[in-house]
Amino acid sequence: MSVRLGLEQLLQDQKLKTRLKGCRVGLVAHPASVSADLQHSLDALIKAKIPVTCAFGPQHGMRGEKQDNMIESGDFIDAKHGIPVFSLYGETRRPTEKMLEHCDTFLFDLQDVGCRIYTFLTTLFYIIDDAARTGCSVWVLDRPNPAGRVIEGSKLDMNFASFVGAAPVVMRHGLTLGEAGQWYKNLRNLDVNYHVVKMRGYKPAEKPDFGWRLGERAWVNPSPNIPRLSTVRMYAGTVLIEGTNLSEGRGTTRPLELIGAPGIDAEMWVAAIDKMINPDVLGGAILRPCFFEPTFQKHKGELCAGFQIHIDHSGYRHNRFRPYRIVCAALKTLRQLQPDFELWRDPPYEYEAKKMPIDILSGDSFLREWVDDPAAKWSDLERKLARDEVDWRQESREYYLY
Repeated sequence: MSVRLGLEQLLQDQKLKTRLKGCRVGLVAHPASVSADLQHSLDALIKAKIPVTCAFGPQHGMRGEKQDNMIESGDFIDAKHGIPVFSLYGETRRPTEKMLEHCDTFLFDLQDVGCRIYTFLTTLFYIIDDAARTGCSVWVLDRPNPAGRVIEGSKLDMNFASFVGAAPVVMRHGLTLGEAGQWYKNLRNLDVNYHVVKMRGYKPAEKPDFGWRLGERAWVNPSPNIPRLSTVRMYAGTVLIEGTNLSEGRGTTRPLELIGAPGIDAEMWVAAIDKMINPDVLGGAILRPCFFEPTFQKHKGELCAGFQIHIDHSGYRHNRFRPYRIVCAALKTLRQLQPDFELWRDPPYEYEAKKMPIDILSGDSFLREWVDDPAAKWSDLERKLARDEVDWRQESREYYLY
């Protein structure tokens, strides 16, 4: 059975459409908010006579035009439909009172990547908060989590909460946005009219697709630097590099799949990583020493040495692949090989002016301290991660809809 998205379920279900009659609908969307035939949800909903009165764009903009990270978007009037489009990554990250004058029901239709720090999750949580406060309804038009059900990474310590982590979730959480919203509503004990328009035929643990039907659906970048499915599946690890002075490949054709910096011995680095971690952690992934030159962002125009993570081959084993651990090993071994390398990026980062970027990304100060401590062992990290992952699996699985 092919997967039918929440958007498509709504468009084909007259009872659901009838429930929206008389509402003033605000659509939260971006370029990947498309149907199977690649029609944008804004066009499809208006064509279906859904009363969309405004729209909201998340980080990178409703049009997805902001190529680099942490670049704000402005409000505008949609040229085709004449409705206001408000930015939730500009002067504010939450709907303002003025924005809320235009709608009483949110349709949330963002394609997520299954990672705590991907800010669409925070945007959903903020909207649920404000809906509970104002009496608005929230409908999530559910979409696949292309990273599947695998859980990995530290759980956020709320002392390190930020826009890249607004609730105590592990890095790779295994939920769809519809499921995550229900978890958050219950966590905060919020009185809000929350509804998930479920997908049909979605099986996130089923081989060989694990959350995304290969060859069935076209891939549209949910943000400019997530160009393909491989990027999504390693993102929960490689995004940690944003908290360092290493390049994560932004400004190349393989963002968030490349890691490196000038002056690194790439072959020695990869050999040290392979020696540190259990082969099962790789899940068949291959770390290939390589060189690259970013055209923007960190180390722009400089020759970087490092490695690319390859998982788009027959040896890849999705349920074993642990990108968070791979990147942790990369940081630890680089500290051992080049102790004078200025590894950690200083704040500000994502509207946080004081806390270290690596801490708000990883969820607490443990990873940074583990990397910097010469006596810290791999087993210390493994115990910490295993504890957080078991706790999250027990907490989250009751919200599985598929």
